[in-house]
Amino acid sequence: MPEKVVIIGSGPAGWAAAIYAARANLEPLLFEGTIKPEMIPLGQLAFTTEVENYPGFPFGNVRAFVESAVDKARHYNLPPAPNHTKDGQLHYAVQGVELMELMKQQALNFDTRVVSDDIVDVGLEGSVHQVIPASGEPIEAHTIIVATGARANYIGLESEEKYKNKGVSACAVCDGALPMYRGKPLAVVGGGDSAVEEATYLANLKNAATIYIIHRRDQLRASKIMQQRAFDHPNIELVWNSTVEEVLGDGQKVTGLRLKSTVDDSTRELEVGGMFAAIGHTPNTAFLKGKLEMNAKGYLKWTKAFRTNTSAEGVFAAGDVADDYYRQAITSAGTGCMAALDAERYIAELGV
Repeated sequence: MPEKVVIIGSGPAGWAAAIYAARANLEPLLFEGTIKPEMIPLGQLAFTTEVENYPGFPFGNVRAFVESAVDKARHYNLPPAPNHTKDGQLHYAVQGVELMELMKQQALNFDTRVVSDDIVDVGLEGSVHQVIPASGEPIEAHTIIVATGARANYIGLESEEKYKNKGVSACAVCDGALPMYRGKPLAVVGGGDSAVEEATYLANLKNAATIYIIHRRDQLRASKIMQQRAFDHPNIELVWNSTVEEVLGDGQKVTGLRLKSTVDDSTRELEVGGMFAAIGHTPNTAFLKGKLEMNAKGYLKWTKAFRTNTSAEGVFAAGDVADDYYRQAITSAGTGCMAALDAERYIAELGV
């Protein structure tokens, strides 16, 4: 018998969709992905430290709540709690992994079934669709909710590829505290909120040296409040009108960057022990190419105003996989809710 709804992805959009679908008795089956970059369990938010702007999670003793709510078997996945205290208790904003584990637990509480596997293809012909996992047999489904998100971009240099995991990364939160980076000057490439957030995280680490933000223009694209954080931080230095021409190293680790001016084409070398790319994202839609309508950047298109419908009947898209503008946890969760409601109403019309 076909599944009522299969959800692909496990970020805020996927878990929100699962919660709403499960409470509507749609018995959702969710594929959370593996460790491949195309679809990471818990989504990109798992790479984020404190999340200050998700409503309902003010600063407080968050860890006590998380440990009481999340199954003890998954406590190993919780990162160390930030060392902020108030009145003798931990006092910090919820961390990305904590927020995602809470969402996952909420979906599990309503009997969402979770599979740790990737979906590599779909069959969208006919009224009953197929989802094809990397392992196991194809699964039939009346509806599919695609919530695969988007992944970080790299610059695309040969030298950058050479030094990946040797001083080149796209996630400061994941890698910035590793021994190879400690106490060394580091560079973050980009000019948006993500770049400032990455730089601020690095600059706040114990024994942090200078953190350079390298931007091709003469002003940041980040929001005003994020810009001010960069300008005010004593450990952050802005490098304007520059691009990375080459990642320099000794064969084992990064030792510097060759920068090229966007004003006069001159070059100079900057001594750093690591480089973090923060230059945008690519939607995880490769397995859907030719199956669903996308925009020029590869994001899925919503085909009805204020709805999550895609170009295929019974297939809905939620979160960053269809959003190249807002890309926030709260908007992703909101569209996950919308997709589940759209799927529920579609199934009701089918009379399933």
